[in-house]
Amino acid sequence: MKKANLNQKGAFQETVETLVIQKVSIVSRPIMEDNEVKDKILAGSEALFMKYGIRSVSMDDIARHLSVSKKTLYQHFADKDELVTVMSQEHMKRDIQEYEQIERESENSIDELNKISVRLRCDMEQMNPSLLYDLQKFHPKAWALWQHHKSESIMSSIVRNLNQGISEGYFREDIHPEVLALSRLILIESAFDERIFPKEKFNLAEVQSQFFDHFVYGLCTDKGRKLYQKYKDHSDQPNKPSNKTTKHESIL
Repeated sequence: MKKANLNQKGAFQETVETLVIQKVSIVSRPIMEDNEVKDKILAGSEALFMKYGIRSVSMDDIARHLSVSKKTLYQHFADKDELVTVMSQEHMKRDIQEYEQIERESENSIDELNKISVRLRCDMEQMNPSLLYDLQKFHPKAWALWQHHKSESIMSSIVRNLNQGISEGYFREDIHPEVLALSRLILIESAFDERIFPKEKFNLAEVQSQFFDHFVYGLCTDKGRKLYQKYKDHSDQPNKPSNKTTKHESIL
């Protein structure tokens, strides 16, 4: 009798556990699908903002581009401002991760700068020059995020690289890392100012590349300058046919 009761108790407990697992599965599936939709909206919006600027892209444009209803957009974001803010947040997180990866994979400070130069040009070729102006003028929350990202993450990364380059003998010992890091940040933003560099006359990627090379060459010792040019020459070579599969990374 006792054995029968134990068997019944065990069967009951197994049934309860199965029901709990099924309930968790039923609840978690909509959550996962919800997150997938939100990620899709963020990625699609980012692509449009990068290409056309933020102000010129409406919620209607985003809905059409993603083949979803406006109701779906507003189920995930209260308004366009919230969408832009969250998208900016995610973009900056991704930036931090990708630049940290560049740092880890670089042989030295010069190699890191060359890799950043290649990545920067790729980013700028896909970016509308009005992007930062639109953030500053129409989306103050997202602009504040960019200012914090710039003054904390980017600033500390530049200072670290400059100190590393000095210790390696590739950068001049008389440079002031913080002063030059601040000047670099100013140059990054100034390239987006269409009052100085109207898009009808200047290409954003080319302006940023010119600024970057001018910045690097001004830092370098003769040893550093030769090594940077060597890396640049290698990066500028056309890709040769290969049997290996190359992984291409996308950016915002």
